Amino acid sequence: MATYWDPFQEMDRLFSTFAGNARQSGGMPMDLFRTGDHYVLSMDLPGVDPGTIDVSVEDRTLTIRAERTQRSDGEAQWLVRERPTGTFARQLTVGRGLALDSISASYADGVLSLTIPVSEDAKPRKVEVSHTSGATSIGQGASESRQTIES
Repeated sequence: MATYWDPFQEMDRLFSTFAGNARQSGGMPMDLFRTGDHYVLSMDLPGVDPGTIDVSVEDRTLTIRAERTQRSDGEAQWLVRERPTGTFARQLTVGRGLALDSISASYADGVLSLTIPVSEDAKPRKVEVSHTSGATSIGQGASESRQTIES
C-alpha cells in the first residue's frame, strides 16, 4: 500500500502541536475591567467541576485553582485528544487599595466571575474647605495689630 507523505503538512502538524501546548499552558484566559467602585475578573473554565474551584488570597496574591478531570471509559482508544485535563492555577499580584476580604465569586456557563471592590480608603473623596464668616481687609487687620502692640 502506497502512502503519500507531505513534509510541509507534517511540519505544520508539529508546529501546531507545540504552539497548542504553549497556548494551553495558560489554560485560563481572563478579562479584567473596572466599573464604578469595583473590578470584575472573568475567567474561562469550561468543563471544570465547580466543586474543584478554589479562590484564595494571601497577602497581595490572588490564587485561582480549578481541576478538569478526564471523562472516558477505561477501554477508549483516543483518536484526537486536544482538551487539557488536570489542575490549572493562576496567580495575580494585586495592588493596594482593594478590599480583598470582600471578594465575591460566581461560576456559570463555564465562566468564573470575581467582583473585587475598591477599599474605602482608596476611593476618591472630596475635602470640604471651611471659611470664616467675618471677612476683614488687610489694612484693618494690620492697624489693629499695631494698636495692640503699641498699648
